[in-house]
Amino acid sequence: MNVAPVSEPINPLAMPESLASLSGLQILEKMLTGALPPPPISVSMGFTLHAINEGWAEFRGTPGRKDTNPMGTVHGGWYGTLLDSAMACAVMSKLGPGQNHTTLEYKVNIIRPIPIGMEISATANADHVGRSTGIAHGSIVGLVDGRIYATGSTTCIVVTPG
Repeated sequence: MNVAPVSEPINPLAMPESLASLSGLQILEKMLTGALPPPPISVSMGFTLHAINEGWAEFRGTPGRKDTNPMGTVHGGWYGTLLDSAMACAVMSKLGPGQNHTTLEYKVNIIRPIPIGMEISATANADHVGRSTGIAHGSIVGLVDGRIYATGSTTCIVVTPG
């Protein structure tokens, strides 16, 4: 996927006009079916939205050598990006038409290293989504062995037009 360079700053919380009439869940469902493209970060990091329901999201991915740190293990940023995506999408799935969100902060607890080449599932649940914030938690589990590799939590800002 080619992503055009940005020639001027873009308001990160401005909802694209073409999506403003859709709920967060509807947008994610369209991504899941391919009616909307995936976010560029998921393409470059090698993970995909696998399932979505209101208040719940699942991403799947397989870390490769390109995702390792200087020590040769999966970089902590890969865990963080995957959990951030799942947790933020769990929040997004509860937003109404025109509402937008972004991560304010997140925390990741890495429990053990993910073996390179192992497919994993990152699932997340929205704990609270209100007028101004959304809270969610998630975990990364190996699909082959069922072991928990990391857990996380997030707070997102929720923006409503007007």
